[in-house]
Amino acid sequence: MGPGADPSGRRPARAGGAWLAVGGVAAVVFMADQLVKHAIRNSVLPGEEQRFLPGIELVNTRNHGVAFGFLPGSQTAVTILIGGALCILVGYFARHSSLPLIWLPTGMLLGGAIGNILDRLRSGSVTDFIKLPLGWPPFNLADASITLGIVGLFLVVDHARRAVP
Repeated sequence: MGPGADPSGRRPARAGGAWLAVGGVAAVVFMADQLVKHAIRNSVLPGEEQRFLPGIELVNTRNHGVAFGFLPGSQTAVTILIGGALCILVGYFARHSSLPLIWLPTGMLLGGAIGNILDRLRSGSVTDFIKLPLGWPPFNLADASITLGIVGLFLVVDHARRAVP
């Protein structure tokens, strides 16, 4: 009997709600990411920097690696790596969908990753547009969602492990 199963071995009704929540969060993250990237590509010239908030500038750059410019190189290898990680994430979620709040970081990770994968498939690179001070590499909403999703997933899993007697 797996996590979240009743004595008959079936998933409880709330597991379906967890999948809907993941899909909803992923859709919101994906749509927001794509809309903002589209707006940036149409309003900020490549190489131009526009002040947005104190210490934050908007730029229009292309990233050929993964989040925050890490691992630049083969688009095929990066896409396969991300696809494999997403398969592992979905498998983990399927087995642990009853953990409280696990739907939130899972949806954030999926929405952000799908947004960046679509960019790679469409143009061979990802549009990054948020530039912070001190030489931090430009990033986008998908990258931020992925990063917060990873932190959130670790917190949810760690909390669940601590709660088990």
